[in-house]
Amino acid sequence: MKGQRWVGVRQRVEALGAVPEGGTVFGASGHQWVVEEPLTRDELAELEAQLGVRLPEEYRSFLLHVGAGGAGPAYGLFPVRRVQGRWRWEGDGADLADLSRLAEPFPDQGPDPEVLDDLLARRPEEEDFDDIEDFDDAIEVWDEQWEAAMFAPERTAGALVISHVGCALRQWLVVSGSHRGTMWSDCRADDVDLAPVLDDNAMPVSFADWYTAWLENAERAALPAS
Repeated sequence: MKGQRWVGVRQRVEALGAVPEGGTVFGASGHQWVVEEPLTRDELAELEAQLGVRLPEEYRSFLLHVGAGGAGPAYGLFPVRRVQGRWRWEGDGADLADLSRLAEPFPDQGPDPEVLDDLLARRPEEEDFDDIEDFDDAIEVWDEQWEAAMFAPERTAGALVISHVGCALRQWLVVSGSHRGTMWSDCRADDVDLAPVLDDNAMPVSFADWYTAWLENAERAALPAS
């Protein structure tokens, strides 16, 4: 029953790859509509045993019934593969996730907003410096302080990077904690903090809703109206 939502999804994705208009869907140049083979139950069990945590139900059923990655939102869904006997996700930024901390709860809160506001207010501006080298030194120090606040490893404990949107922007799937199973947007490269992906009713989006919404939008864009 857990795989019912995914019935026909792989075939729908492959159908998009078979029409010329499929190439116009954003990100198709990256994933090229290729879907990895699904994991077997033994492979999934081995993966979860290595991680020390059970993956969210919608995602684990996707791995079993659709594929281990490939065509999906933006530039695709990062594939999970066994490499030299160890499982890992592969993709631009996949290594940002600490697989040894997936059983830890994803934090409910980020850095103190006042701390971030203060940091942003103190960001050096080139016009305030007479010497470009002094500016370079100041911005380097500021960058280190910003990254320490925004990219601290504990900020993303309990979550996986599963998709690259482009320009160092990514999306995470929360594996553990009160936000388990929901998708989060990572725009920290643009100085915007981690935030949950929300639907039209401002409710957190689950993995299945995230993936199927992308598929439906892609079909509307690429397939002829019936």
